[in-house]
Amino acid sequence: MEDLVSVGFIQAYVSKDIQKNRQKTEEKIIQLAQSGAQIICLQELYQTIYFPFEENEEHFELAESIQGESTRLFQKLSETYGITIIASLFEKRAKGLYHNTTIVTGLKNNELGIYRKMHIPDDPGFYEKYYFTPSDDGYKVFETPFGKIGVLICWDQWFPEAARITALKGADILFYPTAIGWESDSPDDLKKEEYEAWQTMMRSHAIANGVHVVAVNRVGLEQDTSFWGGSFICNPFGKVLYQASHGSEEIHQQTINLSETEKYRRRWPFLRDRRIDSYPIIAERFLGDEV
Repeated sequence: MEDLVSVGFIQAYVSKDIQKNRQKTEEKIIQLAQSGAQIICLQELYQTIYFPFEENEEHFELAESIQGESTRLFQKLSETYGITIIASLFEKRAKGLYHNTTIVTGLKNNELGIYRKMHIPDDPGFYEKYYFTPSDDGYKVFETPFGKIGVLICWDQWFPEAARITALKGADILFYPTAIGWESDSPDDLKKEEYEAWQTMMRSHAIANGVHVVAVNRVGLEQDTSFWGGSFICNPFGKVLYQASHGSEEIHQQTINLSETEKYRRRWPFLRDRRIDSYPIIAERFLGDEV
């Protein structure tokens, strides 16, 4: 494994035309691959509108099997260009059983990587519990030709436990396919506060675990939500290496140095100083007094 790895991401608008979305994504993947990107991450639910803005049974028709057209396309692209692709899908696992799932193609052993979203939100405009069953197979690390990667999905990014476990499993980079935005009429100060909280949370995961973080968000107005873009890459001490705009489609390629994990973990040995004997209590739901 080389220390220098080129990661790429695609921040895109999404229309109701699934075939058009898929074709656009394919073109952008090829463009990144031809410019040298080795690991390419797409945004959450890359090929569909963000349908959980409402509870509507018809939206289940948007789901595909894990061995569906998207997987076949990305496996072919991975084989053709020698790349790893991280793609988020609405998965139909069985009749009446659906997941928010990320596939990883182009792995070292030529198998298909699968991570199903663990934390499922249920808020106005983000009614994901209606559609998605939480994962039943835990956090994952995938061995690529370019290093070990961990994948977590959107709402997972707010939970330090998820990042810690994935890093402890050996991930060199944490990837976060995401779909998050502002209400279209939110005041500017609230927008700034929300975006900064989102980015700060993931930069803190990078610092606490000594790993690079790549967060890839969608962009554009869908229903009453303006997805805020702002996809970014940071190093193991939280330094932002690149940040995308809030209003435009972008693709970006960034070379990162995986040896920085060793450098920062030696200087700031958080993993060394963990008091694992004191942590079992964290598995409790709440520790305070009843109200």
